Amino acid sequence: MAPKDPHQEPAGPAGTREAARRARIDIRCGAYQDHTGNLAPGMVQGNVVILPADWADDFLRYCQLNPKPCPLLAVSNPGDPRLPAMGEDIDIRTDVPRYRVFRDGEAVDEVTDIQKLWTDDFVAFVLGCSFSFEEALLQAGLSVRNIEAGTVVPMFTTSIQTAPAGRFRGPMVVSMRPFTPVGAIRAIQITSRFPNVHGAPVHFGDPAAIGIADVNQPEYGGEPVEFRPDEVPVFWGCGVTPQAAVENACPPICITHKPGHMLITDRLNAEMAVL
Repeated sequence: MAPKDPHQEPAGPAGTREAARRARIDIRCGAYQDHTGNLAPGMVQGNVVILPADWADDFLRYCQLNPKPCPLLAVSNPGDPRLPAMGEDIDIRTDVPRYRVFRDGEAVDEVTDIQKLWTDDFVAFVLGCSFSFEEALLQAGLSVRNIEAGTVVPMFTTSIQTAPAGRFRGPMVVSMRPFTPVGAIRAIQITSRFPNVHGAPVHFGDPAAIGIADVNQPEYGGEPVEFRPDEVPVFWGCGVTPQAAVENACPPICITHKPGHMLITDRLNAEMAVL
């Protein structure tokens, strides 16, 4: 038997977690600053919201009342940048490729490191991301167009209002993927098993029914995706929803991920499935 290559990534979960750690190292040192949809397959990626401690209880309640767009995975202790439930070496100040900085509800900056902004009362929230169920869709033989194109999934603000909690309220943001009607039904069945990463869609079919004027003009995520014959748009709750709520709540400071630029964790996508 040929000797094992010491540089070859081991098979199974251990190797997958090693890929996640290597991706975080690249992000931490600034070597990677792009969207993360193509990184560390098989691993949970998270939406990020960081708020002062006196705003954290309201936001926690907001997530609890709106689990479709805001499925809560982890909360840090005040002032602690670590998230051991999501990965032993995670530092939320450095491990997201691009952060958005909000002041008084207005997005004022994008940065790749928030160490200089970090304070002892910051609380970090990690929310589930639809990248996790995309793996299950691919395994079922469904076409996931944004992955095929190598782009961020298109995202849109809707007319669906979230349940308010304290100072947080606002419209739901959704992500969209096109499927044939048969594929849409299969996608609904599959994603229903992943409630911790947005679960089943909130709508499919006519975008105008949820206040979207044009699915070829995404508000977040960049480029539109191709629609093929007989395909319909299918919409899932999206972890960008809190950014709309922050704009309404106007905390003195809030830091989030840039849409599509997620926190890569050591949790397996398979762990998110409900059997």
